[in-house]
Amino acid sequence: MKISEKLVHRAGSVSSATMISRVLGYARDALVAHAFGGGYLTDAFYAAFRLPNLFRRVLGEGALTSAFVPAFTEELSKGNREEANRFFYSLLSVLFVVLVAVVGLGVLFAPQLTYCVAWGFKTDPGKYELTVQLTRLMFPFLLFVCLAAISCGALNTLGFFFVPALAPAMLSVAEITFVLLLAKLWNYSLMGLALSAVVGGALHFGILLPLMRRKGILPKWHWNPMHQKVRQVGKAIVPAMWGLSVDQVNAFFDTICASFLAVGSVTALYNSNRLMQLPLALFGIAMSTAALPSLSAFAARQDFTGMKETLNNALRIVIFTVMPAAVGLMVLGIPIIQVLFEHGKFTFRETLLTHGALVGYAVGLPAFAGAKVMISSFYAMKDVKTPVHVATYCLLINMAGNLALMWTWGVGGLAFATSLASVVNVTVLFWLFRRRMGLMGGRRLLRTFVLSSLACAGMACVAGGMNYFVPGSIYWRLPVMIVAGMAAYVIFVRVLKMEEYREVLNLMRKS
Repeated sequence: MKISEKLVHRAGSVSSATMISRVLGYARDALVAHAFGGGYLTDAFYAAFRLPNLFRRVLGEGALTSAFVPAFTEELSKGNREEANRFFYSLLSVLFVVLVAVVGLGVLFAPQLTYCVAWGFKTDPGKYELTVQLTRLMFPFLLFVCLAAISCGALNTLGFFFVPALAPAMLSVAEITFVLLLAKLWNYSLMGLALSAVVGGALHFGILLPLMRRKGILPKWHWNPMHQKVRQVGKAIVPAMWGLSVDQVNAFFDTICASFLAVGSVTALYNSNRLMQLPLALFGIAMSTAALPSLSAFAARQDFTGMKETLNNALRIVIFTVMPAAVGLMVLGIPIIQVLFEHGKFTFRETLLTHGALVGYAVGLPAFAGAKVMISSFYAMKDVKTPVHVATYCLLINMAGNLALMWTWGVGGLAFATSLASVVNVTVLFWLFRRRMGLMGGRRLLRTFVLSSLACAGMACVAGGMNYFVPGSIYWRLPVMIVAGMAAYVIFVRVLKMEEYREVLNLMRKS
């Protein structure tokens, strides 16, 4: 199987599982919005959830996984599976102890952490105290999802992508179950919703155990913090925590700024980010996840030609798939938000607030996805310093952009500043990688970008026009607009003879 076909096949497995997870996630968010609204209560809940979610991305899904996969791949490439397993067990044991300590500190210092993430809430003591209580309840969520993240990395390296990508859906299953079956018993208390998030984290880890047993990596206690590979990961983890989690730190700072804006701004930022995360996860993160083991294997063999070909293919497919999603969110943002969230206590005011942030995020969606792939390429070479340096400057750009735009553009300005920082991030990373590795097929990338942009322009005209010509309610018009837009994009890319379309289509025919 060609490199491009292997990437598309693996990314397809991740995308299909992620689609299930995200659909459940939107159902969860819609139910929460219906039950609790989009203002005071949910501002407190999402601000509290931001803390364990930030630590999860920093300690688990971002830095630790990207530091672990190249080391685990290198050990497997030596043909010593038993030693690779010992490394995995040792790292898992050390991680468990560290996470227990982090959770304990998080519970103990919840007031101080809450002040850092949402100090604008201090003007409302009731809202601030509610956020502190929710933070304490949800911090154990971190323990389970970080253990799950490192386990998913091991399973990806062994060639399994579907179940690890499906596992995060357990958070949605737990919260949906609470809202539908138990919320009335709790008198619609946010405390019950917070506990259901912790249960979802436990299920996230638990669903992986049967597959881990089958592959012979069921977690075992093996205390060896001085293991060579464990120390290697330990040395890489601190800079990697910063380099791969810049978007989470940006989101953290965005939440702080949003807490000073109009009521509902924190919730609008959360909901718009969730909408943006669907195509990012389906195409950007899926491709990054699929490419990392291949990039690591090429790096271990010092096959830099294979690395460059893999990276070029990954970036072109990301552009081809993410750009129409970004344009679609901008053009169809309001009807999408209305269908998903505008129910119960969630009003049209909140819809407009959310749409402003969604447009700001959608502008940078291709850059968000491309940065995921570029950062993985550096970590495959065990270079943790370069992404850190770039991420630091981009974080400063985001902060400056927030302060410059938030008072005039509101929550939309916060989202746009994040997008601007991501555009700078991916551009600089690509330039640095090219300077180190040589020519990267830039003309093919530029061609893909230009042709996708033309196809997206045609798609936007078709999808947007349907809103005026199709009669009936928004629940009927929205599916028609989405299907018409997708069909138009396919027609345009076929007319433009884009090679990425043929690659994806050929693999689908073989499947």
